[in-house]
Amino acid sequence: MAALSASCLVGPVPFKDVATAVDGHSSTPEEYEDIVSGLPSSTALGMVLRQYRGSWVIQERVTAFISLQRRFTPRPGDVLLASPAKCGTTWLKALAFATMARGAYPPTDAQHPLLRMNPHECVPFMDELFTAGQDARLEALPSPRLMHTHMHHSLLPASVTDNPDCKIVFICRDPKDMLVSLWHFVKGVRPFTFDDLFNSACEGKTPNGPIWDHLIGYWSTSKTSPDNVLFRYEEMLIDPVGHVRELARFIGQPFSHADEAAGIPADIVKLCSFDKLKGQGANTAGSYDGKVFSFAHETFFRKGVAGDWVNNIDARDGATL
Repeated sequence: MAALSASCLVGPVPFKDVATAVDGHSSTPEEYEDIVSGLPSSTALGMVLRQYRGSWVIQERVTAFISLQRRFTPRPGDVLLASPAKCGTTWLKALAFATMARGAYPPTDAQHPLLRMNPHECVPFMDELFTAGQDARLEALPSPRLMHTHMHHSLLPASVTDNPDCKIVFICRDPKDMLVSLWHFVKGVRPFTFDDLFNSACEGKTPNGPIWDHLIGYWSTSKTSPDNVLFRYEEMLIDPVGHVRELARFIGQPFSHADEAAGIPADIVKLCSFDKLKGQGANTAGSYDGKVFSFAHETFFRKGVAGDWVNNIDARDGATL
């Protein structure tokens, strides 16, 4: 695809189409490394963790969090998707992108971006960009921008959390399902057992910090600031079309009567269904290559169901069956 100019586009557009034409490298200031080295440290799952603002997170991300706190400038209309790892992130990225970009990319279009690239190539992972010193790539995106983070709400910059012009959509699932999915996801690149992961999670030492703090932070804020944070759980699986409608209303792009008559909400859900996405060539080949982790695209799609933990965890002691 030809290089795109943000000045002539309305977002969101596929991040990969814009970012590949931009030299987004910018080194993280060295003084951040000094700050990180002074933080309490620990190890878990073969990774070095640092305690930052009360949470154990992987060391490589801390410089990114500090940089994001100091340098990220939100724009009116920004939408930030948030989640713990393996909690429906890929699905939410697809649904949000298809919903927000439906004007430029109708969900029934045979050339829709989600049919030619992985959802993570459409919606940038903000944490990774700041970790790699490539946060300038975000500036290449036209507004409104759609981004994603695994950060706890308490770690987000005040420029986002105190900004009524920024919308946050958080998704989570049963932590037991999350841990099973996370273990299957990382076991090919990290040599640890499920028991290792389970015990580390109980200690609050997972790559993105304590699980319950993650959930409670966004949940409590959604209660005090419902216009700024939309909290979604796995009930989305029961009525995805209804939740897509709610998502569209929340971000200020409700479906019109014409959209409803044309079946656009249902078409979005169909486009973003687990089976549809899993079968696309872009999701059966290729890989996501980050500064901290790299994963084959196919590993982002395992089962996509709720309650599967009962087939994997012995409820008596947390060990895998």
